[in-house]
Amino acid sequence: MIRLVLPLQLSTLARVGREIELQVDGPVTISAILDTLEAQHPMLRGTIRDQMTLERRPFIRYFVGGEDLSLDLPTDPLPEEVTSGKLPIRVVGAMAGG
Repeated sequence: MIRLVLPLQLSTLARVGREIELQVDGPVTISAILDTLEAQHPMLRGTIRDQMTLERRPFIRYFVGGEDLSLDLPTDPLPEEVTSGKLPIRVVGAMAGG
């Protein structure tokens, strides 16, 4: 099982806890995780990535163990710590301003 931690706003929208577990079939990638998440929780479609282009929304970041994976290709395989369920992948809403 893949562990996914959502920001409070998205977990509230989906009516789930902050951390959820997903069964991802095939290679575990950010794209595959989001496909599974959106299939199980359709109300999240378009919140993390654009529905048409499937590109990450601005100010959304993906972290594993403190490492920012946001600029990696969404089809890149994720580390073994994620695929084994040892570490969660975190979806974080970044802040901007000054």
